[in-house]
Amino acid sequence: MGHLLMIESWVGAMSSLLPRAINETGHRFTFLTRDLQHYLRSAPAHPHPLLAADNVLTAETNDVPALLDHVARLHDVLRFDGVVSSCDYYLSTVARVAHHLGLPGPDPLAVERAYRKDLTRAALRDAGVPGPRFALAEDWPATAEAASDLGYPLVVKPVDLCAGMHVRRVADEAELREAFAALEAFPVNARNQPRVRTVLLEELLTGPEVSVETVTVDGVTHVVGVTDKSVAGEPWFVESGHMFPAELPTDGAEAVAVAAIAALGLDRGVAHTEVKLTSDGPKLIEVNPRPAGNQITELVRRTTGIDLPAAYAQLAVGERPDLRPVDTGVRSAAISFLLPPRRGLLAGVDGAEALSAPDVAQWSVKPPGHRVGDPTSNNSYLGHVMVTDPTGPGARARAERLVAGLSVRYADAEGAA
Repeated sequence: MGHLLMIESWVGAMSSLLPRAINETGHRFTFLTRDLQHYLRSAPAHPHPLLAADNVLTAETNDVPALLDHVARLHDVLRFDGVVSSCDYYLSTVARVAHHLGLPGPDPLAVERAYRKDLTRAALRDAGVPGPRFALAEDWPATAEAASDLGYPLVVKPVDLCAGMHVRRVADEAELREAFAALEAFPVNARNQPRVRTVLLEELLTGPEVSVETVTVDGVTHVVGVTDKSVAGEPWFVESGHMFPAELPTDGAEAVAVAAIAALGLDRGVAHTEVKLTSDGPKLIEVNPRPAGNQITELVRRTTGIDLPAAYAQLAVGERPDLRPVDTGVRSAAISFLLPPRRGLLAGVDGAEALSAPDVAQWSVKPPGHRVGDPTSNNSYLGHVMVTDPTGPGARARAERLVAGLSVRYADAEGAA
């Protein structure tokens, strides 16, 4: 039995999927956080990381040099076999801690290159991996000039945020100024880490988007499969649903993802790589050096039997995961998300009684009293429906129909059904 150190976690689905996977692979973990209240405030999940851990410890996880010394002392007593996190903001920290302790894991510099979108763009451009035309800027004059050179419309991105936060399409300089000001007003992320001020500007690509789910071991990348994606909320890029496997020709996307992982130097890890299928061929959007979020790993597990969070944990302790698919009796699985029409105070979600159907694997909706934010990122969901199809690629359409049958009621003065 291996003993993993989990440094922080998301508070969404992966906060329970990763502890579950660790336990089911016969391992255990110690949880280390800077803020216990961050997890106590979140909606209960099973297994909750604070309840599933053998030990729950606190330390300043945002101070990496001090953390390295602190964890080394913990290691002397508790003896860790690997280090993990499901939270993007701590992936490079995890890699550095594992390296410091002499434990298995990817190159910390490779993880940093994958996490930071500006470093990814530069590395993949130099390696010849296809992607959008892009520019980087540090202040408003440089941003405006770079945008003029690229040409509108274009996409504005922070280089170090997640879940689509502050990623938006801009049509002109006025919209660009608005997007730039919003980023300037967001100096720290949700974990109180100072943000990198660099702004990434990208050519707007058109075409369907997919994600390639991979596991890389000893320099060889194994493609587990490809997930397709639905996006809503222009000018925002909010993910409204996913289906696995994708019902699209995806060989080109797989090749681009494998090339990107190699160019970044990622090894001994699970990756979720997003690729746009344009008329000029597949182009790399971003590489995420961890298992996919938004319950994509559950879609993969229900259709293939391959458990990507488990593979991630096994790699962290030096094991080689079994990636052979099995017949699960499911040919497609999909998840569709309920997006809010606007911000406000939730009075309720009507229509949930229709979700108790044999093909519905799971569903949830936010309770009355939930404070609804603007529908501008993947953090704004009001619920989801996951369905499976034993006969073919019908899961997406079914999930979307079920979500379309839900209606949102608001309790505030503006509220209408």
